Amino acid sequence: MLQVNAVTRMFGQKAAVDRASFTIDRPAFVGVIGRSGAGKSTLLRIMNRLTDASMGEILFEGRNVLALDGKAKRIWQSQCAMIFQQFNLVPRMDVASNVLHGILNRRSTLATMFSLWSEAEITRALGILDRLGISEQAPKRAEALSGGQQQRVAIARALMQDPKVILADEPIASLDPMNAQLVMDTLRRIHDEDGRMVIANLHTLDTARRYCDRVIGMRDGRIVFDGTPDQLSTGVARDIYGADASFNEAATSTALPTDTGPDRDYADLILS
Repeated sequence: MLQVNAVTRMFGQKAAVDRASFTIDRPAFVGVIGRSGAGKSTLLRIMNRLTDASMGEILFEGRNVLALDGKAKRIWQSQCAMIFQQFNLVPRMDVASNVLHGILNRRSTLATMFSLWSEAEITRALGILDRLGISEQAPKRAEALSGGQQQRVAIARALMQDPKVILADEPIASLDPMNAQLVMDTLRRIHDEDGRMVIANLHTLDTARRYCDRVIGMRDGRIVFDGTPDQLSTGVARDIYGADASFNEAATSTALPTDTGPDRDYADLILS
């Protein structure tokens, strides 16, 4: 279904992504983990075509999406929705309009300029917000919402595209533990109920274990682990994060409210 073949992205002499290869043969919930600078975000941006690859190919249902341009590229970006760490909403725009903006690239310039939405489009946007438990926020400005609510609006905007793939780039990194859990529960429910492929960059091992069917570990641009959550041993954690992972980095990681035990996050594993 999705094949990533030797994808590389060079910035000068440095490879941000270095010959990354993996195959996802069914809609799954896949976590990508690694330290800051490991190449996780660059990989997702390449998949969505926000960043160009230096070499390699990405095949989705047999088509190389890295070769697409113009209208074909925009169609792919609609099928492969992106959710960002900082939400990327229009702060002064109401929530419903932010969600409707998920289908901007399917509309005429005139309709976009004058915010002309059909009744069916508005009804669908409100239905998605209701599904995510934030329909009462529809008339409010996005900037008036909490971080967790804003991220769920961003997820609703992605769902408005009716994508086949959802890419989430550190979706809970800027959230408190309770909102982090709400967002991750939402993404997992979308996968389970809709059968959509979800690929999420995550910061902690515990989150990957709890929500993912499969985990890909990156270090220095390379994939160093590809397996199931129960294979995330101490040795694997050292391969992914390095034996020198600092306590300070661990202290900034997001721990979900029900985290307990000595393996709450990656640093606990590495430092144990």
